Amino acid sequence: MTITPEVTPAPETSETSGPVQALPSATLGGDSKGSVEQLALGLFIVVPFVAVLAAVPLAWGWGVSWLDLGLMTAMYFIGCHGITIGFHRYFTHGSFKAKRPLRIALAIMGSLAVEGPLVRWVADHRKHHKFSDAEGDPHSPWRFGDTVPALLKGLWWAHIGWMFDEERTPQHKYAPDLIKDPAIRRISRQFMLWTIVSLAIPPVVGGLVTWSWWGAFTAFFWGSLVRVCLLHHVTWSINSICHAVGKRPFKSRDRSGNVWWLAVLSCGESWHNLHHADPTSARHGVLKGQVDSSARLIRWFELAGWATDVRWPAPSRIDARRQAVSSDAA
Repeated sequence: MTITPEVTPAPETSETSGPVQALPSATLGGDSKGSVEQLALGLFIVVPFVAVLAAVPLAWGWGVSWLDLGLMTAMYFIGCHGITIGFHRYFTHGSFKAKRPLRIALAIMGSLAVEGPLVRWVADHRKHHKFSDAEGDPHSPWRFGDTVPALLKGLWWAHIGWMFDEERTPQHKYAPDLIKDPAIRRISRQFMLWTIVSLAIPPVVGGLVTWSWWGAFTAFFWGSLVRVCLLHHVTWSINSICHAVGKRPFKSRDRSGNVWWLAVLSCGESWHNLHHADPTSARHGVLKGQVDSSARLIRWFELAGWATDVRWPAPSRIDARRQAVSSDAA
Protein backbone atom coordinates (compact mmCIF):
# COMPACT_ATOMS: atom_id res chain seq x y z
CA MET A 1 0.00 0.00 0.00
CA THR A 2 1.40 3.36 -1.01
CA ILE A 3 1.77 5.85 1.81
CA THR A 4 0.81 9.50 1.47
CA PRO A 5 3.72 11.65 2.66
CA GLU A 6 3.51 14.04 5.59
CA VAL A 7 -0.05 13.01 6.50
CA THR A 8 -1.13 11.91 9.95
CA PRO A 9 -4.75 10.71 9.84
CA ALA A 10 -6.70 10.31 13.06
CA PRO A 11 -7.24 6.66 14.01
CA GLU A 12 -10.74 5.36 13.73
CA THR A 13 -13.21 5.84 16.54
CA SER A 14 -16.70 4.48 16.99
CA GLU A 15 -17.95 7.65 18.63
CA THR A 16 -20.05 10.23 16.81
CA SER A 17 -18.52 13.60 16.20
CA GLY A 18 -19.48 16.57 18.32
CA PRO A 19 -18.38 20.07 19.20
CA VAL A 20 -14.70 19.99 20.07
CA GLN A 21 -15.05 22.55 22.82
CA ALA A 22 -17.64 20.36 24.60
CA LEU A 23 -15.31 17.38 24.97
CA PRO A 24 -14.13 16.50 28.50
CA SER A 25 -10.46 16.50 29.39
CA ALA A 26 -8.54 13.26 28.91
CA THR A 27 -5.97 14.07 31.59
CA LEU A 28 -6.66 14.97 35.19
CA GLY A 29 -4.70 18.21 34.88
CA GLY A 30 -6.11 19.25 31.54
CA ASP A 31 -3.64 20.96 29.20
CA SER A 32 -1.50 22.49 31.95
CA LYS A 33 0.97 20.90 34.33
CA GLY A 34 0.64 21.89 37.97
CA SER A 35 3.44 21.91 40.51
CA VAL A 36 2.34 18.54 41.95
CA GLU A 37 2.52 16.89 38.54
CA GLN A 38 5.91 18.42 37.83
CA LEU A 39 7.18 17.16 41.20
CA ALA A 40 5.87 13.68 40.41
CA LEU A 41 7.55 13.85 36.99
CA GLY A 42 10.83 14.75 38.65
CA LEU A 43 10.56 11.80 41.02
CA PHE A 44 9.82 9.41 38.16
CA ILE A 45 12.95 10.64 36.40
CA VAL A 46 15.34 10.88 39.34
CA VAL A 47 14.47 7.76 41.36
CA PRO A 48 14.82 5.25 38.48
CA PHE A 49 18.00 7.02 37.35
CA VAL A 50 19.51 6.65 40.82
CA ALA A 51 18.57 2.96 40.66
CA VAL A 52 20.49 2.60 37.40
CA LEU A 53 23.56 4.26 38.96
CA ALA A 54 23.31 1.79 41.85
CA ALA A 55 22.70 -1.20 39.57
CA VAL A 56 26.34 -2.01 38.79
CA PRO A 57 27.71 -2.04 42.36
CA LEU A 58 24.58 -3.80 43.63
CA ALA A 59 24.79 -6.43 40.91
CA TRP A 60 28.46 -6.95 41.79
CA GLY A 61 27.61 -7.41 45.45
CA TRP A 62 24.29 -9.25 45.31
CA GLY A 63 24.29 -10.70 41.86
CA VAL A 64 21.19 -10.56 39.71
CA SER A 65 18.87 -13.52 39.19
CA TRP A 66 17.48 -14.80 35.92
CA LEU A 67 14.03 -14.04 37.30
CA ASP A 68 14.95 -10.38 37.80
CA LEU A 69 16.43 -10.13 34.31
CA GLY A 70 13.42 -11.90 32.82
CA LEU A 71 10.98 -9.55 34.52
CA MET A 72 13.00 -6.51 33.51
CA THR A 73 13.17 -7.66 29.87
CA ALA A 74 9.52 -8.68 29.65
CA MET A 75 8.20 -5.49 31.21
CA TYR A 76 10.59 -3.39 29.10
CA PHE A 77 9.42 -4.77 25.77
CA ILE A 78 5.75 -4.83 26.75
CA GLY A 79 5.94 -1.13 27.54
CA CYS A 80 8.21 -0.34 24.61
CA HIS A 81 5.94 -1.99 22.05
CA GLY A 82 2.96 -0.37 23.76
CA ILE A 83 4.59 2.98 23.00
CA THR A 84 5.95 2.22 19.52
CA ILE A 85 3.01 0.26 18.13
CA GLY A 86 0.22 1.70 20.26
CA PHE A 87 0.88 5.31 21.26
CA HIS A 88 3.00 6.10 18.20
CA ARG A 89 2.21 4.16 15.03
CA TYR A 90 -1.46 3.46 15.81
CA PHE A 91 -2.92 6.21 18.00
CA THR A 92 -0.76 9.08 16.69
CA HIS A 93 -0.34 8.22 13.01
CA GLY A 94 -3.08 5.70 12.17
CA SER A 95 -0.66 3.27 10.53
CA PHE A 96 -3.32 0.56 10.75
CA LYS A 97 -6.83 -0.08 12.03
CA ALA A 98 -7.23 -2.23 15.12
CA LYS A 99 -10.06 -4.37 16.41
CA ARG A 100 -11.48 -3.00 19.64
CA PRO A 101 -9.72 -5.49 22.02
CA LEU A 102 -6.34 -4.74 20.41
CA ARG A 103 -7.03 -1.00 20.61
CA ILE A 104 -7.66 -1.24 24.35
CA ALA A 105 -4.70 -3.58 24.90
CA LEU A 106 -2.31 -1.19 23.10
CA ALA A 107 -3.58 1.73 25.18
CA ILE A 108 -2.90 -0.16 28.40
CA MET A 109 0.48 -1.52 27.25
CA GLY A 110 1.65 1.97 26.34
CA SER A 111 0.45 3.29 29.69
CA LEU A 112 2.60 0.67 31.44
CA ALA A 113 5.67 2.42 30.00
CA VAL A 114 5.05 5.28 32.47
CA GLU A 115 5.57 8.00 29.85
CA GLY A 116 2.48 10.06 30.61
CA PRO A 117 -1.23 9.90 29.76
CA LEU A 118 -2.05 8.52 26.32
CA VAL A 119 -3.91 11.56 24.98
CA ARG A 120 -1.24 14.01 26.14
CA TRP A 121 1.49 11.82 24.58
CA VAL A 122 -0.34 11.70 21.26
CA ALA A 123 -1.15 15.43 21.23
CA ASP A 124 2.49 16.33 21.90
CA HIS A 125 3.73 14.01 19.18
CA ARG A 126 1.25 15.20 16.56
CA LYS A 127 2.34 18.76 17.29
CA HIS A 128 5.96 17.65 16.99
CA HIS A 129 5.29 16.36 13.47
CA LYS A 130 3.44 19.51 12.46
CA PHE A 131 6.40 21.73 13.42
CA SER A 132 9.25 19.21 13.33
CA ASP A 133 12.59 20.94 14.07
CA ALA A 134 10.97 24.32 13.51
CA GLU A 135 9.37 26.93 15.74
CA GLY A 136 6.50 25.28 17.58
CA ASP A 137 8.13 21.85 17.91
CA PRO A 138 7.80 20.87 21.61
CA HIS A 139 11.17 19.10 21.73
CA SER A 140 13.56 19.94 18.91
CA PRO A 141 17.29 19.79 19.85
CA TRP A 142 17.83 22.71 17.43
CA ARG A 143 15.61 25.01 19.49
CA PHE A 144 18.49 27.25 20.62
CA GLY A 145 20.57 27.32 17.43
CA ASP A 146 23.24 25.41 15.50
CA THR A 147 26.37 26.18 17.51
CA VAL A 148 27.88 23.48 19.71
CA PRO A 149 26.84 25.15 23.01
CA ALA A 150 23.34 25.76 21.62
CA LEU A 151 23.04 22.16 20.42
CA LEU A 152 24.18 20.78 23.78
CA LYS A 153 21.53 22.91 25.46
CA GLY A 154 19.04 21.77 22.85
CA LEU A 155 19.83 18.11 23.38
CA TRP A 156 19.11 18.48 27.08
CA TRP A 157 15.87 20.28 26.26
CA ALA A 158 14.76 17.66 23.72
CA HIS A 159 15.70 14.78 26.00
CA ILE A 160 14.22 15.90 29.34
CA GLY A 161 13.86 19.66 29.75
CA TRP A 162 10.76 20.17 27.59
CA MET A 163 8.68 17.93 29.88
CA PHE A 164 8.99 20.45 32.72
CA ASP A 165 7.83 23.34 30.59
CA GLU A 166 4.26 24.55 31.00
CA GLU A 167 2.05 22.36 28.83
CA ARG A 168 1.05 24.21 25.68
CA THR A 169 -0.31 21.45 23.46
CA PRO A 170 -4.12 21.70 23.34
CA GLN A 171 -5.36 18.13 23.46
CA HIS A 172 -8.77 19.03 22.02
CA LYS A 173 -7.02 20.42 18.94
CA TYR A 174 -4.46 17.67 18.37
CA ALA A 175 -6.23 14.57 19.67
CA PRO A 176 -10.02 15.09 19.52
CA ASP A 177 -10.51 11.61 18.03
CA LEU A 178 -9.10 9.98 21.16
CA ILE A 179 -10.96 12.22 23.58
CA LYS A 180 -14.26 11.23 21.93
CA ASP A 181 -13.65 7.57 22.76
CA PRO A 182 -14.83 7.00 26.37
CA ALA A 183 -12.65 3.92 26.91
CA ILE A 184 -9.49 5.61 25.64
CA ARG A 185 -10.28 8.79 27.55
CA ARG A 186 -10.73 6.71 30.72
CA ILE A 187 -7.42 4.87 30.25
CA SER A 188 -5.67 8.19 29.68
CA ARG A 189 -7.17 9.70 32.83
CA GLN A 190 -6.19 6.56 34.80
CA PHE A 191 -2.48 7.06 34.10
CA MET A 192 -1.52 6.95 37.78
CA LEU A 193 -3.39 3.65 38.20
CA TRP A 194 -1.51 2.08 35.30
CA THR A 195 1.74 3.46 36.70
CA ILE A 196 1.09 1.70 40.01
CA VAL A 197 0.19 -1.50 38.16
CA SER A 198 3.36 -1.26 36.07
CA LEU A 199 5.60 -0.78 39.12
CA ALA A 200 3.77 -3.46 41.14
CA ILE A 201 3.84 -6.37 38.66
CA PRO A 202 7.56 -7.23 39.02
CA PRO A 203 7.69 -7.32 42.85
CA VAL A 204 4.41 -9.25 43.05
CA VAL A 205 5.69 -11.86 40.59
CA GLY A 206 9.16 -11.91 42.14
CA GLY A 207 7.77 -12.30 45.64
CA LEU A 208 5.36 -15.08 44.68
CA VAL A 209 7.95 -17.03 42.67
CA THR A 210 10.67 -16.83 45.35
CA TRP A 211 8.19 -16.69 48.23
CA SER A 212 10.34 -14.05 49.90
CA TRP A 213 10.41 -10.32 50.53
CA TRP A 214 13.96 -10.21 49.18
CA GLY A 215 12.77 -11.68 45.89
CA ALA A 216 10.07 -9.01 45.74
CA PHE A 217 12.59 -6.26 46.47
CA THR A 218 15.14 -7.29 43.83
CA ALA A 219 12.36 -7.75 41.27
CA PHE A 220 11.15 -4.23 42.06
CA PHE A 221 14.67 -2.85 41.75
CA TRP A 222 15.39 -4.45 38.35
CA GLY A 223 11.95 -5.01 36.88
CA SER A 224 10.42 -1.69 37.96
CA LEU A 225 13.01 1.03 38.65
CA VAL A 226 15.87 0.06 36.32
CA ARG A 227 13.44 -0.97 33.58
CA VAL A 228 11.54 2.34 33.70
CA CYS A 229 14.74 4.37 33.56
CA LEU A 230 16.15 2.44 30.58
CA LEU A 231 12.90 2.65 28.65
CA HIS A 232 12.48 6.35 29.35
CA HIS A 233 15.94 7.30 28.17
CA VAL A 234 15.72 5.14 25.05
CA THR A 235 12.39 6.75 24.15
CA TRP A 236 13.66 10.26 24.88
CA SER A 237 16.74 9.56 22.75
CA ILE A 238 14.44 9.40 19.71
CA ASN A 239 13.52 13.04 20.41
CA SER A 240 17.07 14.16 21.07
CA ILE A 241 19.76 11.96 19.48
CA CYS A 242 17.75 10.93 16.41
CA HIS A 243 17.11 14.59 15.54
CA ALA A 244 20.74 15.59 15.96
CA VAL A 245 22.80 12.80 14.38
CA GLY A 246 22.34 9.76 12.16
CA LYS A 247 22.15 8.88 8.48
CA ARG A 248 19.43 10.43 6.34
CA PRO A 249 18.88 8.26 3.26
CA PHE A 250 15.35 9.62 2.75
CA LYS A 251 14.15 13.12 2.09
CA SER A 252 12.31 14.77 4.97
CA ARG A 253 11.65 18.39 5.89
CA ASP A 254 13.55 18.14 9.21
CA ARG A 255 16.79 16.74 10.61
CA SER A 256 15.57 13.28 11.60
CA GLY A 257 18.23 10.59 11.25
CA ASN A 258 18.72 6.84 11.59
CA VAL A 259 20.68 5.71 14.66
CA TRP A 260 21.36 1.99 14.24
CA TRP A 261 22.63 1.25 17.75
CA LEU A 262 19.26 2.22 19.24
CA ALA A 263 17.20 0.03 16.89
CA VAL A 264 16.74 -3.07 19.07
CA LEU A 265 16.16 -1.20 22.34
CA SER A 266 13.77 1.25 20.66
CA CYS A 267 11.82 -1.56 18.94
CA GLY A 268 12.57 -0.05 15.53
CA GLU A 269 11.83 3.60 16.34
CA SER A 270 15.39 4.80 15.76
CA TRP A 271 15.01 4.31 12.00
CA HIS A 272 13.66 7.80 12.38
CA ASN A 273 14.49 9.30 8.99
CA LEU A 274 12.02 7.10 7.08
CA HIS A 275 9.39 7.77 9.72
CA HIS A 276 9.57 11.52 9.16
CA ALA A 277 9.67 11.01 5.40
CA ASP A 278 6.50 8.86 5.58
CA PRO A 279 4.88 9.35 9.01
CA THR A 280 2.00 6.90 8.48
CA SER A 281 4.21 3.97 7.49
CA ALA A 282 3.72 0.93 9.71
CA ARG A 283 7.35 -0.03 9.14
CA HIS A 284 10.23 2.30 9.96
CA GLY A 285 13.16 -0.01 9.22
CA VAL A 286 12.62 -0.47 5.48
CA LEU A 287 16.17 -1.11 4.30
CA LYS A 288 18.06 -4.38 4.39
CA GLY A 289 19.29 -5.28 7.87
CA GLN A 290 17.17 -2.68 9.66
CA VAL A 291 15.59 -4.51 12.60
CA ASP A 292 12.07 -3.33 13.39
CA SER A 293 10.32 -5.56 15.93
CA SER A 294 7.29 -3.26 16.03
CA ALA A 295 6.64 -3.79 12.32
CA ARG A 296 7.01 -7.56 12.82
CA LEU A 297 4.39 -7.57 15.55
CA ILE A 298 2.03 -5.44 13.46
CA ARG A 299 2.43 -8.02 10.68
CA TRP A 300 1.47 -10.79 13.12
CA PHE A 301 -1.55 -8.76 14.25
CA GLU A 302 -2.53 -8.44 10.59
CA LEU A 303 -2.19 -12.18 9.97
CA ALA A 304 -4.31 -12.89 13.05
CA GLY A 305 -7.01 -10.54 11.78
CA TRP A 306 -6.61 -8.12 14.69
CA ALA A 307 -5.18 -5.33 12.50
CA THR A 308 -6.43 -4.25 9.07
CA ASP A 309 -5.63 -1.63 6.44
CA VAL A 310 -1.97 -1.67 7.44
CA ARG A 311 0.00 1.04 5.69
CA TRP A 312 3.03 -0.93 4.51
CA PRO A 313 5.52 1.15 2.49
CA ALA A 314 5.47 0.32 -1.22
CA PRO A 315 8.89 -0.38 -2.83
CA SER A 316 8.18 2.31 -5.42
CA ARG A 317 7.61 4.85 -2.64
CA ILE A 318 10.87 3.90 -0.94
CA ASP A 319 12.79 4.14 -4.22
CA ALA A 320 11.22 7.51 -5.01
CA ARG A 321 12.29 8.91 -1.68
CA ARG A 322 15.85 7.63 -2.11
CA GLN A 323 16.04 8.99 -5.66
CA ALA A 324 14.86 12.38 -4.44
CA VAL A 325 17.75 12.46 -1.94
CA SER A 326 20.23 11.32 -4.59
CA SER A 327 19.13 14.00 -7.05
CA ASP A 328 19.33 16.68 -4.35
CA ALA A 329 22.80 15.53 -3.36
CA ALA A 330 23.94 15.60 -6.98
